[in-house]
Amino acid sequence: MALGASSSTISLSSVTFQPRSSRNSFSVKQFSLNFSASVSEPQKHSVGVFAAILPSKARFVARRRERVSVQQLERPLIQYMRLPASQYSVLDAERIERVDDKTFRCHVYRFKFFYFEICPVLLVRVEEQADGCSIKLLSCKLEGSPIVVAQNEKFDAFMENQISCDSRQNNSSVQQLTSDAVIEVSIEIPFAFRAIPIEAIESTGTQVLEQILKLMLPRFMAQLAKDYQAWASGDTSRQALGTGQI
Repeated sequence: MALGASSSTISLSSVTFQPRSSRNSFSVKQFSLNFSASVSEPQKHSVGVFAAILPSKARFVARRRERVSVQQLERPLIQYMRLPASQYSVLDAERIERVDDKTFRCHVYRFKFFYFEICPVLLVRVEEQADGCSIKLLSCKLEGSPIVVAQNEKFDAFMENQISCDSRQNNSSVQQLTSDAVIEVSIEIPFAFRAIPIEAIESTGTQVLEQILKLMLPRFMAQLAKDYQAWASGDTSRQALGTGQI
């Protein structure tokens, strides 16, 4: 009986999949362990082991519609809604500052995300429309602890708020003022959070955004209605009405 010498080889290959959405990108490493042994005829055995690296980005999305009834005065609401952005009141001088005729900087109140306190600073631009305006996010900067500030280069944000009144109800004494807002954030998950399931991170982030809209939109709409009343009564000063709550 003769026993031939055996040999073994180990090979490692790496394959990266990059679908259209970067959120779902992942890498797969394949380890192949090949054994070959010779008795009467060579026999080969192969074992494959796959390890997947989970997605490193989380996405938060929140939407909200807010309506408020406005008592129409002698100067109709639709005329107020068609004012050029240069004639807008900042509504809340403690939170909002005018950069130019159509651009504003908004300091959102601080909130907590897991163990970190965050204060977003938004730069937005107003675009006039036939029955209102659209407020769109130009940029967002995070203020807070060093780990929060470090995320400024690692996230993308989109926000739009469509504010309108129904021009078909011009003759009605009561008008409906409507705000349709959406916020979407895509962020690279910090290494310290990688052990947390991405579903839990996305759920928490979405709840935070929903809470922001739930608090901000009613206050914003109430201040907008008061500003209309000041404008319609001939008040040219249009002083900011807010107290730092937006």
